[in-house]
Amino acid sequence: MIGLIGFWSHALAAVLYGALALWRLPRWNQDSSNRRLTAAFAMTSAWAIFTAFLGPYSSESGVAESGRNIAFLAFMYSLSHTGLEDDRQRAVKIVYTVLAAVIGLQLVIGGVAPEFMHARRVYGALESAGQMIGLTVAAGALVLVHNVYGQAAPDSRSSIRLPMLALAAMWAYDLHVYTVAYLTRASVDDLMAMRGAILAMLVPLFALASRRGGQWRMQLSRAATFQSISVLAILFYLILMMSATRVLELVGGHWVRIGQIGIMFAMTVAALVFLPSGRMRALARVLLAKHLFEHRYDYREEWLRFARTIGSAGEGEAPLGERVIKAIADMADAPGGLLFVPDDYGRLALSAAWNWRGAAPEPSGEAGAFIRFLESKGFVLDFGGIRGGVVRKNGESVAVPAWLEGFDESWAGIPLLHNERLVGLVVVAHPPVRRPLDWEDFDLFRTAGVQAATCLAEARGQEALANAQRFDEFNRRFAFIIHDVKNLVSQLSLIIRNAERHADKPEFREDMIATLHSSVKKMNDLLARLGRGSSNVEAEPVRTIAVGQAVAAVAEIKRRVHPVEVAGETGLAALADPSRLEQAMMHLVQNAIDASPPDAPVRILCEARGGEAAIDIVDSGCGMSADFVRNRLFQPFASTKEMGFGVGAFEARALIAAMGGRIEVESREGAGTRFTLLLPRGEKDSAPSQQRDAA
Repeated sequence: MIGLIGFWSHALAAVLYGALALWRLPRWNQDSSNRRLTAAFAMTSAWAIFTAFLGPYSSESGVAESGRNIAFLAFMYSLSHTGLEDDRQRAVKIVYTVLAAVIGLQLVIGGVAPEFMHARRVYGALESAGQMIGLTVAAGALVLVHNVYGQAAPDSRSSIRLPMLALAAMWAYDLHVYTVAYLTRASVDDLMAMRGAILAMLVPLFALASRRGGQWRMQLSRAATFQSISVLAILFYLILMMSATRVLELVGGHWVRIGQIGIMFAMTVAALVFLPSGRMRALARVLLAKHLFEHRYDYREEWLRFARTIGSAGEGEAPLGERVIKAIADMADAPGGLLFVPDDYGRLALSAAWNWRGAAPEPSGEAGAFIRFLESKGFVLDFGGIRGGVVRKNGESVAVPAWLEGFDESWAGIPLLHNERLVGLVVVAHPPVRRPLDWEDFDLFRTAGVQAATCLAEARGQEALANAQRFDEFNRRFAFIIHDVKNLVSQLSLIIRNAERHADKPEFREDMIATLHSSVKKMNDLLARLGRGSSNVEAEPVRTIAVGQAVAAVAEIKRRVHPVEVAGETGLAALADPSRLEQAMMHLVQNAIDASPPDAPVRILCEARGGEAAIDIVDSGCGMSADFVRNRLFQPFASTKEMGFGVGAFEARALIAAMGGRIEVESREGAGTRFTLLLPRGEKDSAPSQQRDAA
């Protein structure tokens, strides 16, 4: 019966692994890991064929088993070889070399042992040595499997998890078989017969991993101690099996094998339940770091990883804001985070997000006191320790914005301080095992925040310099355009002077029309080169004005080229400079016209909102993306229009801010845009008289 089970299970394994090898054969030239994995499948199929037809103890089966192990180790080595070269990587290579030498010894013993079957004592010694070598190979291979998985980059572990789990299961069963054979000195024919079935059950794991494909990138990690823990776990298993076997031998009968199978079943179930769990792995890391390390973090590794993440700029890389979040979150195994930056109005605005689960909190309300508290204290927020919405430090306290404190995902808030100024606040989500922050977390986060703030400040300085350079280039172009405009003005002045004397002559009128056409064409060309946005309107002090009059003036001009509708509180008063307000609205209304279909009117709505006067400029045009609105809309020379210079929105925001107001934007691609100009409200009664005085 055992013989039939062994034959059919190994025959099935031979067919399945042979099919895997043929399936992967077209990928042979992709990279070395694909070639070696295909060769490993082929060797496993050959081993299963020899075991099925010649038995597990034949020299051919022994040689094929060694070849199978060598092939899978070569596959793992090809993955590890993509990591960085340093002392630990060279140490891992030594482990591979030693294990390959042990397999070579296993190959020799497996080849010569059957020749001494007639000499019982010699054969028994060779068999015992082969079992010990098989046990050593399986144990060493399991340590290397752990090493490969531990070195995998976090974003590639999902693709490498299945093949590593399959290899761990294969060598774990081999470890069990050789441990039982060595310790009991009894026949393990039944366990040997089941090896084919075990390997056949692992085929789906290899197949799913092969179907997913993916690039398996490796990075070195804090792995040396964890590898030692793996060895200790294996030794614990050996001691457990030895002790259990000796105890069960005292009982006698069939209880020995029943106990062995029960222990193996219990350990397999425990491994399948706990090992794939990210929460259990995180808990294990926390416990190991707490009890086995002097410090929670490997500061050298954390800082090198932080620097690599921050500095990985270039095409295809994430924006700097997302890299800053990732660099800080990776330090504490946080799954995601958000970056908030202070705006010009004393509020925090969402700037970037990385792997944040669910909807990000929407900042609202003024946060000046909270920002000043972070700047003065450099305080890392522990959201789990906030009570009553108030955070305290050295006898001082401040209220945490409700939208920030009430979010369940928030774990730690890291202020990014540069020259005692807050340039950002990184909020990271809690890790799989939520724990309170301790002094090491505070120190590491605070130090990382200073470095990240320096990077952000430098990037903003470079951006400001680039903007200044673009303005300088704009001014140089404007100097040439002034020269051309001067020529056109001279030409038109000449026409006016001649018109007084020759206006009644048909020839002069014909020439004048041609000259005007030419001048208009040249001026249009100049405008195309210059773009919109240049104005030398002299600024006046803000005063109470009637918003409706400024809106009506803009609407009257723009109606000549596009439908414009005005609605709302026409008698609304605001504190503003009418010239600057009209100029800002001109820019935004023209942008709305450019974005709208020809027959879709642009609407201008006026209303009072609390202590502010609101002017909404609404269109139903193409709209803008959230990323463009957040990061580029109010940057000079950033535009969604093919021929636009992107100066209009930039100047409109500067004009409104100079009057003590602000601009808010709501936009969706394909659904239109709403610009809202918010200005301090004025007294209605004083608006008409001041308008009359101005007139």
